[in-house]
Amino acid sequence: MMRVKKRPILLTLIILLILFVIVFISIPTKSALIFYERNTDTISAYLPIESGETFQIIFTHSIHLTDVVEKYIITKDNKIKQYEFIFEEFGIGMPSNAETDEEFVYEDGKYHIKNMNNIFSSMKIRNGKTVSEHRLVWEKNGIKHQVYFNNYFEPGDWFTVKIEKISLIESWKEVKIRD
Repeated sequence: MMRVKKRPILLTLIILLILFVIVFISIPTKSALIFYERNTDTISAYLPIESGETFQIIFTHSIHLTDVVEKYIITKDNKIKQYEFIFEEFGIGMPSNAETDEEFVYEDGKYHIKNMNNIFSSMKIRNGKTVSEHRLVWEKNGIKHQVYFNNYFEPGDWFTVKIEKISLIESWKEVKIRD
């Protein structure tokens, strides 16, 4: 008679443990820079990143074929703040001056727009099609990392980029950006 009573308790404990694990791995807890396909909720790739960390997007301008660097930092409220823009030549799509409170300087053969305060909840990014040399640069533990978009995306692909939390399940099944 005693055995009959223990079996339902053990079964209940096992079911509760399984439910706890499922819930635990399903809750979004890990902050990441997420690349969503076009205007969907389909994750193409993600980069683990925290508030206060920075990243850069570097692309080769399709006309004058020089690198353009956009620098960003993750804000405390999980927004993307552009704080600097660097380019080598004026031309189509390049700024000609700084906005109010920004600083336009020429250093080491490049033009810099510093002290930018452009805040984005999301950004639309296209992987270059004509000159497909977009790169993502970030730093972790004092080590600088760089990957080419073409290692993860097709030339010409469009993405919505956001800072969001992902679950353990999503981090296991999605493509993590690494060098």
